[in-house]
Amino acid sequence: MYILAAVELPEWFNYPGLEAWKFLNLAIFLALMIYILRRPISDALAGRRDAIKQEMVDAETKRVRAMEKANEAQAQLEHLDADIQSVREQAHKEAESERERLAAATTRELEKLRQQAQREMETADKVARKQLREFFVMKSIDVARQSIRSQMRPEDEAVLINDSIGELRRTRV
Repeated sequence: MYILAAVELPEWFNYPGLEAWKFLNLAIFLALMIYILRRPISDALAGRRDAIKQEMVDAETKRVRAMEKANEAQAQLEHLDADIQSVREQAHKEAESERERLAAATTRELEKLRQQAQREMETADKVARKQLREFFVMKSIDVARQSIRSQMRPEDEAVLINDSIGELRRTRV
């Protein structure tokens, strides 16, 4: 990349360590690059500037929307106490109606249980009366047997045995 290397240069131009021709070479290279890249760099910077402007417009739009939402939220917060009070009143009304419904249901259930208990008592009374009748019948039969056995004579007993044997023969045939 020695553009000026073919040209004869004075001695001071090639001073060791300074070598001004390198700086001159760099200056020419930069001038050419600026000339060549001036338009693309200018377009890129203009595009970037436009993009930044658009982003600023978008940011402003978003800021305005955010402020509107913040104002809406503030308005809702201002009405929050009234909303809370209405929710409490509604909850109280619902609790009261639920309490009344439960009381009515409990009353109905108690009435059903009372009627069921009444039916069970009537059934138990009937069963107890039936068992008592059966008990009295069995006791009466036992007393009658005891009475008959105590009054029975051996001849009567033989007649009963013969009658029983005769009945068995008839049922067998």
